[in-house]
Amino acid sequence: MGVFKAAAIQMRSGESPERNAVDLERLVREAAGQGATYIQTPEMTGALIRDRQARAASFMSEDKDVVVATARRLAEELGVFLHIGSTAIARADGKLANRALLFGPDGATLATYDKIHMFDVDLDNGESWRESSAYEPGTEAVVAEIEGAKLGFAICYDLRFPQLFRAEALAGADLLSVPAAFTRQTGEAHWHVLLRARAIENGAYVVAAAQGGLHEDGRETYGHSLVVDPWGRIIAEAAHDEPAVIVAEIDPAQSLAARKKIPNLKNARDFAVNGSGEVPRLRGAAS
Repeated sequence: MGVFKAAAIQMRSGESPERNAVDLERLVREAAGQGATYIQTPEMTGALIRDRQARAASFMSEDKDVVVATARRLAEELGVFLHIGSTAIARADGKLANRALLFGPDGATLATYDKIHMFDVDLDNGESWRESSAYEPGTEAVVAEIEGAKLGFAICYDLRFPQLFRAEALAGADLLSVPAAFTRQTGEAHWHVLLRARAIENGAYVVAAAQGGLHEDGRETYGHSLVVDPWGRIIAEAAHDEPAVIVAEIDPAQSLAARKKIPNLKNARDFAVNGSGEVPRLRGAAS
């Protein structure tokens, strides 16, 4: 397991997938120029569009999507693992998927992941979001191999469901991904602490590329893309909401060392909850 450089790209995606693909290419080239061989972009790299009709008209199937085509070309040209944190993909059944895609250095698609947990919330500042009204949730956790490490997939709101990350860690993931478009309110409250917690709980690196700033469709996202090491230390941060590239070294051996020091993955035990009348099922846990 060798040391490699990972990059998190911070974006401010607008409503045009074509314009966003241009920004994507510029930032990916910058990351590769800094030596990154694993490059992650944020949730909804392709476009952030609040209007339902405009959204339906803009998004394409995977084989016709401009961001997918751009990412595939760049991965092959630059010889990198390029992880589109997510983009909206039109499914064959007419529904949308909030889908992550990982391309290898030969341009091949190595893995895809559809966001499992839908952001259906009402915030106390008046913001209301119903992701499930537009997107079909995924049903499978995904772990893929890159650079001698195992990468576990998640997207944004998934961050609040630790059982997903635990299942991936138990499946061997030592690098966890959380590309996101966190709202400013929730980001200021919870972004840093949740990312550090997921790293500590699982003895894994966490790479979290974020959207940041005021977007064309009126929403405001928090930014602050992060890389966290298996001990919970922030080793790279874009400490603002502007487009940026951050790069950090990933050493899979450090994940193994952290898990040896605190072997909570190995020491976990099954248990029941007494007093409820039922034994709750921990969804997403490994059997």
